[in-house]
Amino acid sequence: MEVVKTKIVDIKTGIIKASLKKPFITALRRAIEVEDVIVKIITDEGLEGFGEAAPTPAITGETHGSIIEAIEKFIKPAIIGMNIEDFEEIIKKINNSILHNTSAKAACDIALYDILSKYYEVPLYQFLGGAKKSISTDITISLNDIEKMVLDSIEAVNQGFNTLKIKVGGDYKKDIQRVKAIREAVGEKINLRVDANQGWKTKEAIFAANEIAKYNIELLEQPVKAYDLEGLKEVTKNSPIPVMADESIFSPYDAVKIISMKAADIINIKLMKCGGIYNALKINSLAESAGIECMVGSMMECKVSVTAAAHLAAAKSNITRCDLDAPFLLNNDPVIGGIFYNGSDITFSEGFGLGIEKIELKNEIFGE
Repeated sequence: MEVVKTKIVDIKTGIIKASLKKPFITALRRAIEVEDVIVKIITDEGLEGFGEAAPTPAITGETHGSIIEAIEKFIKPAIIGMNIEDFEEIIKKINNSILHNTSAKAACDIALYDILSKYYEVPLYQFLGGAKKSISTDITISLNDIEKMVLDSIEAVNQGFNTLKIKVGGDYKKDIQRVKAIREAVGEKINLRVDANQGWKTKEAIFAANEIAKYNIELLEQPVKAYDLEGLKEVTKNSPIPVMADESIFSPYDAVKIISMKAADIINIKLMKCGGIYNALKINSLAESAGIECMVGSMMECKVSVTAAAHLAAAKSNITRCDLDAPFLLNNDPVIGGIFYNGSDITFSEGFGLGIEKIELKNEIFGE
């Protein structure tokens, strides 16, 4: 009896665009809108999978042009005609098609996982493990003057968020005052996370960590430069607050280094940094084996890739924290389907795969 294979017959790209409700400001960059690359992978049986790549030059080094070129000229020729059942081989082809370009790879990886879970007729989080049926996210408080950050924090609490991620990085003494003011404004019942986005030096970070610990802080994210693993280790060793690595970890190899050095207490996995779900699963497994919990986060992205990240978070019990508020921060949502927000709570549609029905691009529509 002949076995029928499901082949990849085409890969298309488009641009999705949405404005933000308010500027998103960190120690690394300022954004007022999201403009990402959408990928659609099509099989000969009519299955379609969607993915998304966020150009973040300050972190991944990618732009719209580089992402589209990586997909069209390198990834697409490598996997067209391959059978979706040969999934691992497809992923290897993607990862070997071009060096770096992690967001471009992530978009194709996400689209393939969308197809594969549709092929088996289950939501993606169930296909990946099904540990949870819903998750909870924090919400980001952008780096601003103290008064503005306090007002934004109060607004977020009133919108139903019980965990705030406070952006700092730069003047560490003023950053301590930012954290103090926000804690006093929101009270003790609200959970606070602090993200320095590489904005401090090692000694500054150790001092700041010991000071903000007075305000009951859950974790301190990426206090020093991404390349400064020795500095990160020193902060982790001397901080009363658990330290989380973010920009320091792109690949499973980076995770091995962080774990072996004991340079962080928690690992933040982002699909745009690691190249998609396949590598994210590897990072989580490495961390879990070492007794280290993970967070799943995102860049400033629309709902396609954040939905994929949410499915990953729901699939694995070792992923205990989420920073997936980006679509909530948008003025308009060009994606129909996917995840749903109710304050900090995220739930999933009943559809197979990512559960995404339609994507409104700048010049066309993907989906139904």
